[in-house]
Amino acid sequence: MADDLSVRYRNAVLYDESGHKHVGDVLLHDDGQWSKSKGDEDVQHDLDGSGRLITRSLQNWHTHLAMQLNARDFSDGFPLHRWLNEAVFPTEARLNPEYVRVGAQAAAAEMIRTGSSFAADMYFYPAVTGNVLTDAGLRGLVGGPVSDAALPSHPDAASALDELDSMLKQQNTDNRVQYAIATHSVYLCSEETLRRASELAEKRKARLHIHVSETRKEIADCHEKTGLYPVEYLNSLDFFKPGTVCAHASWVKKNEIRMLAEHQVTAVHCPSSNMKIACGGTMSLPAYNDAGVDVRIGTDGAASSGSGLDMLAEARLAALVQRHDHWDATLLPAAEVFSMATKGSSDWAVWNLDDVRMRPLGRSGNRHLANLIFNGADCLDLWVDGQALRMNGITQTIDEAAAWKELDRAVETYYEGVE
Repeated sequence: MADDLSVRYRNAVLYDESGHKHVGDVLLHDDGQWSKSKGDEDVQHDLDGSGRLITRSLQNWHTHLAMQLNARDFSDGFPLHRWLNEAVFPTEARLNPEYVRVGAQAAAAEMIRTGSSFAADMYFYPAVTGNVLTDAGLRGLVGGPVSDAALPSHPDAASALDELDSMLKQQNTDNRVQYAIATHSVYLCSEETLRRASELAEKRKARLHIHVSETRKEIADCHEKTGLYPVEYLNSLDFFKPGTVCAHASWVKKNEIRMLAEHQVTAVHCPSSNMKIACGGTMSLPAYNDAGVDVRIGTDGAASSGSGLDMLAEARLAALVQRHDHWDATLLPAAEVFSMATKGSSDWAVWNLDDVRMRPLGRSGNRHLANLIFNGADCLDLWVDGQALRMNGITQTIDEAAAWKELDRAVETYYEGVE
């Protein structure tokens, strides 16, 4: 007898992790596996799957979820360091846990609505974001920010690390939401702070999350100060641990890419953010693939990317910018970029095949993933551990309308007095 938490979709189209298509009656099990249905199993839901496309859910590997609060035009048109120093840091100075809760809740609702079940986040008051994701039924790797400046949640880096040490010591490794140590960057963290963060990661077997080589200015300043480029500098400090998340990693040399591969780092391609704030370069995927680096896709913060948390839109842009930058139309076909965007997922997103953007299906019904990546589609259902976070186009674990209203009210006070 099948697990009574299984869900049956009749007459559906399902793509597995390898990109292979299956048509017919399928069971989605609460442990994340799937199987063909014989039609007589005990299930919690027996659903009409015609007009539905089932895939692994999307994963967003670099976010600042509560920055939904910062998604406003007053910072549009700023380059990165001006954007940080004139727009982001001054407004973030007034952050508090309630603002973070409201921003993270709106972000969680957007994740569910757009078919993402996981975010690797970096933002203040990480326990607040962790609770929001847990209540929403989502997964997360929630990084508590560590830096020597611009920390509204702590007086200094040492106190931020002490809080993370306590959180990491107490966390349950079976929880959907795990915590990480999010050192901001080489330009906001001293050598001592970077070393202490890495030592804490080693002590608690935790992951590190850091912005790396995002802009030409960053690498030039680092080289002028240390004689090394950022990845080289971090490597010289024995900073990297297996699973370290390096966001952006755009302005790097091939020897640095080899260093990332050697340390089993996860590098995150964030094309919309790099392009919106004119970083002048995006990750060179062929070089990363040649070196064997684990590469994922992330949207960055809503204010810096302009794409919010829509991972289908980010995956599309990832494919397009790689082809454009390398003059190679064969790079990142739909199935490959979709694999990057869903890699490691054990959850399921169910898309609307009757959405006009999913048509035509192709002469042999072979355009599902291409349509999904390059055109998009509505997410109808989202399943995590056998729980429906969204069903029939309605989010089950968050009241969307209430979340949007709370966000609007919070933004009114958050930006009070800001021109």
